[in-house]
Amino acid sequence: MKELILIAFGAALVNNVVLSQFLGLCPFLGVSKNVKTSAGMGGAVIFVMVIASFVTGLIYKWILSGGLHLEFLQTIVFILVIAALVQFVEMFLKKAVPPLYEALGVYLPLITTNCAVLGVALTSVQKSYNILESVVNGIGTSLGFTIAIVMLAGIRERIENNDIPYSFKGSPIVLITSGLMAIAFFGFSGLI
Repeated sequence: MKELILIAFGAALVNNVVLSQFLGLCPFLGVSKNVKTSAGMGGAVIFVMVIASFVTGLIYKWILSGGLHLEFLQTIVFILVIAALVQFVEMFLKKAVPPLYEALGVYLPLITTNCAVLGVALTSVQKSYNILESVVNGIGTSLGFTIAIVMLAGIRERIENNDIPYSFKGSPIVLITSGLMAIAFFGFSGLI
């Protein structure tokens, strides 16, 4: 149990997928304009990442590295699994939560190409995690992504109406803020 908590905590804070590994920056910077949309994107990423961790762990253990020795196909298979899960999430949100579906716009299909989702599946394989450890890693990583995107959205909402020099308005201040957040999360690096 202690090892699972360390995996989750390490994935969420110490090795934050966005602020320390720099994966998943496209939705991180693009969707983080308001907290509500960011939380919705975080929820979608949590669902996709946790299910993807479970399914890719099963496929890798029982099919790819089982008796067939098809480990070289892992990236292609993982991308196909992630794409199918994102299609499922997109159909669900379109029917169940149309405002969130509209707010996420083009960034929802981009979860398919979100390297953070693929990164968590490949990290689980590289670290030789079993299926439970892979799922816990997926939960921790997706929670870390959600924490980072919601924090950035909150900061962006607060600085939107501030007096910022013209040359820093828009993307420059967002990138500076992201860099400062990454430095702050670097403080967690000595915990594990």
